[in-house]
Amino acid sequence: MLIPLAFILLISAIDIASPPYIHLGPLLVVAPAITASFAGARLTALIGAVAVAAQVVIGLYHGGLTTSNHEAQLVALIMVSAVIVLYCRVRERHGRELTRVRSVSEAVQQVLLRPLPPRLGPLRVATMYLAAEDEAHVGGDLYASARIGRETRLIIGDVRGKGLSAIGDSAHLVGAFRELAHQHRDLTALASGLEKSYCRHLAELAQTDGEVGERFVTALLLDLPDATPIVRLTNCGHPPPLLLTRRQVTPLDVQYSAPPLGMCELPVIRHSLETFAFETGDTLLLYTDGVTEARDHSRAFYPLADRIAHWSTLGPESLLHHVRRDLLDHVGGRLRDDAALIAVQRMPE
Repeated sequence: MLIPLAFILLISAIDIASPPYIHLGPLLVVAPAITASFAGARLTALIGAVAVAAQVVIGLYHGGLTTSNHEAQLVALIMVSAVIVLYCRVRERHGRELTRVRSVSEAVQQVLLRPLPPRLGPLRVATMYLAAEDEAHVGGDLYASARIGRETRLIIGDVRGKGLSAIGDSAHLVGAFRELAHQHRDLTALASGLEKSYCRHLAELAQTDGEVGERFVTALLLDLPDATPIVRLTNCGHPPPLLLTRRQVTPLDVQYSAPPLGMCELPVIRHSLETFAFETGDTLLLYTDGVTEARDHSRAFYPLADRIAHWSTLGPESLLHHVRRDLLDHVGGRLRDDAALIAVQRMPE
């Protein structure tokens, strides 16, 4: 507030000290304009009123307010100040609306993509989600976990598309996983159950949405037993997880990856189950293609496997912190697609 007042005093003093044919009063509009950049409508209106009062003092000093020149300056200052105050009120209303949108988005995130527990049996877990939509907290990527006896079951997936339709598909699949994960002991059966559930979801939407045939979800399902140092995988068209072991990064490629969920027209979909070693101290990094397909200014993809080799000895939280910072630096601060990551480290029981 001191800067606008200083401008008013300075302009007024110079105008009063100047010859009568020099008019600096119109510059007083700078004060409410500056105030609007950091303050609300009330303070801007107050500074505008002080500027008008200063214009009155200048007019009286230079021969009264009855001259057409001073009257025009005074009317112009009042009108411009009023427009600036009106702009502040509109900006404040939009700010309140944006705050409400953020609150709703955060509530949706807590329901749909609540962070995974930091500890699941002998596993340390950290998650990260970066939504591509402006001011959004959720998008088309998904993840969830379930404890089945002495095992941890995870899913990470990527819904084709963006916006509300992708969020709706993501919400349905997360809900289906949380229910079906406790009904199927085998990952292949779980994958088949998720496929059927998602196809029913698309069939219901087909009555109002003619583009459901273009919607599908890539997904990766994992079982991590507490007592056995292994990980079991079923892949449905999703990027393979990365295994970090003492500065070595190995993609866990399965021999057969099933099509993404939602290929409802295919007659038979075969889901396979493969097992990999996952020793104490190892870390699994699960991710969506929003990470690996992020491009820099030269259109080069983000080299996830190469970058994380430098941080393979870090814990899950620190690893994702470095990936987040490095990924945003790579793309110049903004992603074009949603990105989700899960880091899972096996600790001694």
